[in-house]
Amino acid sequence: MKRFALFALVALMAAPLFAADEPLAVGTKVPAFYVKDVTGPAAGEKLCYRCRYGNKPVVSIFAREMNANVAELVKQVDAQVAANGDKGMAAFVVLLTEDEAAGAKSLKATADAQGIKKTPLTTFDGAAGPENYKISADADVTVMMWVGGELKVNQAFAKDGLNGEAVKTVVSKTSAILN
Repeated sequence: MKRFALFALVALMAAPLFAADEPLAVGTKVPAFYVKDVTGPAAGEKLCYRCRYGNKPVVSIFAREMNANVAELVKQVDAQVAANGDKGMAAFVVLLTEDEAAGAKSLKATADAQGIKKTPLTTFDGAAGPENYKISADADVTVMMWVGGELKVNQAFAKDGLNGEAVKTVVSKTSAILN
């Protein structure tokens, strides 16, 4: 019996080490984190969009680079935000980068080229992303959607995994936060 108790204690102590590798689970509350706004209403400021948007239905896109597929996803999500303003829908993009200046330049160019108006593009200081969000190092793009602060969708895409069909699928999942 003592061996079992010791084994159980060791297993409980080790569990957090393994849990950290698991993505943020659907159904959990999304924690606050700070970004630097590049194109939104608070451009140039550090703020928490998770906090600012409160219980609204939110799409958050975490990307390691701003490429054509990510830009298309942002453009389509921005259109969803505009179409669902009456439901309070909001979104923001977080570029995970070690070089905020270069990232900001890329985000401004994307916002201009794609006509992004309703979705703030932001940077996060560090490629790993917010620690509590458990974004996979193997994910090039991670899309999270929540409402009432509760995570409803958490979908990650490996390098080159986000394509036209995947963009359509992700955008269709906004229904999970709008009902």
